[in-house]
Amino acid sequence: MSQLESRLVAAAAVRLALSTDRETEKDLKKELNSAGIRATAVDYGGEYLAAVQKVIERAVVAAKREGVIASTHQEEGSVAGAAREAIAQIMPKAMGLNVGGKVGIARKGEHVAVAVFFAVGLLHLNEVAIGLGHRAI
Repeated sequence: MSQLESRLVAAAAVRLALSTDRETEKDLKKELNSAGIRATAVDYGGEYLAAVQKVIERAVVAAKREGVIASTHQEEGSVAGAAREAIAQIMPKAMGLNVGGKVGIARKGEHVAVAVFFAVGLLHLNEVAIGLGHRAI
């Protein structure tokens, strides 16, 4: 069951990060909630190095605000660690460039996953990148 929950929350976080608009995101959150998965998403854009801290902060704040996690050190730390892992995975493509996109956060039971889906680049010459982090609470 534990491996299944890990996979489910990872897939949910990725799906949320890939959602294209607020209406799709809202519908997906309802669908996930009916499957026992609490989830949320947050947009972000800016220079990569500055983004690291901001994405982590926004992920923790959004997860607390939407009831994905409680306000405990363990749960906040789990989201922060998973967010840092996810954003670190896009570093080779993003260092020194701008990023913009969405962060998806999902939790079921003791498993929490954070996915980042960003366009990386300058002007309209963008590359896309996705990162995924998982933690157990």
